[in-house]
Amino acid sequence: MAWWKAWVEQEGITVKSSSHFNPDPDAETLYKAMKGIGTNEQAIIDVLTRRSNTQRQQIAKSFKAQFGKDLTETLKSELSGKFERLIVALMYPPYRYEAKELHDAMKGLGTKEGVIIEILASRTKKQLQEIMKAYEEDYGSSLEEDIQADTSGYLERILVCLLQGSRDDVSGFVDPGLALQDAQDLHAAGEKIRGTDEMKFITILCTRSATHLLRVFEEYEKIANKSIEDSIKSETHGSLEEAMLTVVKCTRNLHSYFAERLYYAMKGAGTRDGTLIRNIVSRSEIDLNLIKCHFKKMYGKTLSSMIMEDTSGDYKNALLNLVGSDP
Repeated sequence: MAWWKAWVEQEGITVKSSSHFNPDPDAETLYKAMKGIGTNEQAIIDVLTRRSNTQRQQIAKSFKAQFGKDLTETLKSELSGKFERLIVALMYPPYRYEAKELHDAMKGLGTKEGVIIEILASRTKKQLQEIMKAYEEDYGSSLEEDIQADTSGYLERILVCLLQGSRDDVSGFVDPGLALQDAQDLHAAGEKIRGTDEMKFITILCTRSATHLLRVFEEYEKIANKSIEDSIKSETHGSLEEAMLTVVKCTRNLHSYFAERLYYAMKGAGTRDGTLIRNIVSRSEIDLNLIKCHFKKMYGKTLSSMIMEDTSGDYKNALLNLVGSDP
């Protein structure tokens, strides 16, 4: 399943709306869970991980109306650590959450290029437009200008190109002649001469539709006797290499890409909790079930079994609720 077909497939959703939903008792449950000394974390998990994002927004409204307090701020003051980070992430409307992740990736010293690459390479044009709008509303600046200020060189160019969302084309039309020409251009830009024409790679990877690119990759392999991935690895390095490879992965199979992101967030020593939280939260109402199936096929173990090994406490319980039952 490639990325441009992956939106809102009912079977992909792990967190669904609660039937017979009423925000008022939920808001009251949350208020009682945080009132007085100590916090009832399990009550918070039971409510917030079992409601859709739209329902959580209604609960927040009811909480303010009944108790005169902001729900997210109250949660922040009562919770801490990774568990707090996860629960607060659930409270953001989807596009505002992704805008926040991009903003956090750029603020302060050092830029987390991986976060920017992940979000920009895996979202559709419509999603990117909503994220840009939310970013401007919440932070008073243009996402494109902030990316330009925060990155440089070819990485800046590929990120700005991705932000335009030119890869969307649901018609599925492929011009075989142009695909062959693109494959030859990529080969000439990388393999045949000393030095790499990075802009040629960037232009083709960021402006062609996904269906077209799949054909280009096939033609490329015939010409070069190696995959486009192998060529990118030998011709580029660092964040530019990561960005190009991410575009290729998302074009080939979006669900496999997210499965890989989740796997490497937990593999080895330490957990990349930011990546784990962001991908589980942002995909839970889109395609997390499909990602789970790919995860199991690719790694021979389930996503939830890896979460159980790698995390603990309330944080673990909340993640497992969001992930749902094993495929």
